[in-house]
Amino acid sequence: VQLQASGGGLVQPGGSLRLSCAASGRTDSTYAMAWFRQAPGKERDFVAAISGSGGNKFYADSMKGRFTISRVNANNTVYLQMNGLKPEDTAVYYCAAGATVMVVMDKKGYWGQGTQVTVSS
Repeated sequence: VQLQASGGGLVQPGGSLRLSCAASGRTDSTYAMAWFRQAPGKERDFVAAISGSGGNKFYADSMKGRFTISRVNANNTVYLQMNGLKPEDTAVYYCAAGATVMVVMDKKGYWGQGTQVTVSS
């Protein structure tokens, strides 16, 4: 499975961005997918995850109410809508895929390259 993330950029505090992650390769199975982020000098942290059917979603506490994860299985793409962005949201955002939500949240699945999100005035 290959994952291609896009949609990052520079945004002012309070602004919004939508990240996309397109999966290709062995996508005959519907993988659980997730977003993580990594700020300079810090560990890669969980942001949000979504089950293969899209029926179950999970968020890190600090993202609840601001970030929304969704997916369109017809085009093998998962999205992360980010609203109310804060400077502390600045990080490289990575998408990941795995057989189950638990696998992907344990960082044991497939990884895409990151996309930089910078929140600054």
